[in-house]
Amino acid sequence: MALKICVLASGRGSNFSAIINSIKSKTCDAQILCLITDNSFAAALDIAAQNKIPAHALSRKDFASSEDFENEILLLLDKYSPDLVVLAGYMRIIRSKQILQKYKIINIHPSLLPKYPGAQAQKDAFLAGEKISGLTIHLVDESLDGGPIIYQQEVNISDCKSADEVSDKILSFEHKAYPSVIDKISKGEIKLSNY
Repeated sequence: MALKICVLASGRGSNFSAIINSIKSKTCDAQILCLITDNSFAAALDIAAQNKIPAHALSRKDFASSEDFENEILLLLDKYSPDLVVLAGYMRIIRSKQILQKYKIINIHPSLLPKYPGAQAQKDAFLAGEKISGLTIHLVDESLDGGPIIYQQEVNISDCKSADEVSDKILSFEHKAYPSVIDKISKGEIKLSNY
């Protein structure tokens, strides 16, 4: 039975799109219940609309506190009741203990964690002169890009001439790895209870 997922994204939604395409091509056994974004201008909203996926745009500034904002996300998740929450370029740290305790959440990050956490991972790796970087898929906890590591893949970035090239190269690997890991979770080949 297809894994029911809710996707949280903040931007262009390229990993969101990659997951949709993999579901369509039957290489990812999942069903996307909804998209939740903290950015009402996110291109991910257009992708959701094109694919008839329910979408919810919440703006932090419309809420009195981060706690209220995350409580609204919790209400949405409870409405859909997903098997898994997938962060696909979601640029906020989830701090709500209720969300973290109630739902399994995974994230994809463009570095070999614990190296280079944070929003500038590709730039940090490039400026450090790394020849090998990569991507990490991990369970989410309240820390920045922390949580148990489920999957890592090395990417040779020695031929990249800029941080943008590093970003683009790693992203092309992300688009294959993320749907693949979601598929393995769906099929029970990766058991999140082991982490």
